[in-house]
Amino acid sequence: MDRSGADISGQPKIPRYEQVKQDLLGMVSRGEYVPNEPFVSQREVCERFGVSTTTAIKALNDLVSDGVLIRQQGRGTFVAERPAPVKPTRRGSVRSIACVIHGMGPHLSAIVSGVESVCADLGIQLVLSDSKASVEVQDRSIRRALDNGVSGVVLYPVDGDSPSPAVAELVRRQVPLVTVDRYFPELATDAVIVDNFAVGFELTSYLLGQGHQRMATLWDEADCTSVRDRLSGHVHALTTYGVPVCPDFTLLRSYRQLPEPERKAILSGLLDGPEPPTVLLCAHGYMVATVAHDLAALGREVPGEVELAGMDDAGPFNVLPLTIAAAALPATEMGRQGMRLLAERIDEGKSERPCRRVVLPVSIRTRESALGYLKVVSS
Repeated sequence: MDRSGADISGQPKIPRYEQVKQDLLGMVSRGEYVPNEPFVSQREVCERFGVSTTTAIKALNDLVSDGVLIRQQGRGTFVAERPAPVKPTRRGSVRSIACVIHGMGPHLSAIVSGVESVCADLGIQLVLSDSKASVEVQDRSIRRALDNGVSGVVLYPVDGDSPSPAVAELVRRQVPLVTVDRYFPELATDAVIVDNFAVGFELTSYLLGQGHQRMATLWDEADCTSVRDRLSGHVHALTTYGVPVCPDFTLLRSYRQLPEPERKAILSGLLDGPEPPTVLLCAHGYMVATVAHDLAALGREVPGEVELAGMDDAGPFNVLPLTIAAAALPATEMGRQGMRLLAERIDEGKSERPCRRVVLPVSIRTRESALGYLKVVSS
């Protein structure tokens, strides 16, 4: 993953020689240059891309090191007869796949770790991109992957139920695609998700068993299947146990992305009402941290005036000590299963096999299982 930042357009920065290298690799993938025919020369690279001799040499040398090109003394540079060897699957060799995610943190790192472990077992090259929660950056990453001839894509989609243009192009070109964490309701693709309905249902059921009947939900992203499924599970648990559903407490709106004054106004409105919630049900661990910060700024105590619960444990740290309960996600296994599913789809070629959706179980961790707990107080 590129960590050098982004330019004003939001495009992740990569070295100029790497850009040239990827463009040259795309030419090879598209069949513009084939074995036993001279490849573009160093001088032509300089002229075509407007780069220095040093940059051209670096890009060409990297392609030679990767086994894409071969140099023959006295003749020049050529496309290699065979690509760099990789461990074969049942029907051939897979050279590379793209993994496009958005954001950073322990949860996403665990997903990538799962993808990477399967790639290592199968000898597959992993090309990792961070879409930075932007549809435009996500689509650029996907199109760059297509230009470079990847065999398939693992995608952690940005917020939004509808497939972006680049995702639709992947499907149209029949490039194997597996989504993780969420899926597109209007698009048939392989997917690996957790049982998000169970997250909402089981966490709410536990809280009801602890005597909490007024719970307010607070969300980050609000337009993806994982969030909608969790909200459905939460509402179903309330109705199953005969607890009235309060519309003010189940609004599907973004909280974490709002400016701090607006967030505080929402919290004050909830907690100062005639029947305030006794639990704030947070979308994930990052939300737990954000809400704890806002509550401290408002002079509220946790636990005391209100409890916090986490729809999942994805966050900047172990959020369990801050919560009465939190759902634990099998993030690494999500990555492993997603990559295995992708490798099978690649191996099958243009198979007519129906798409599969793998649903992984979740577990609810409670405060009693933590070594201790934290208290939020105003300084």
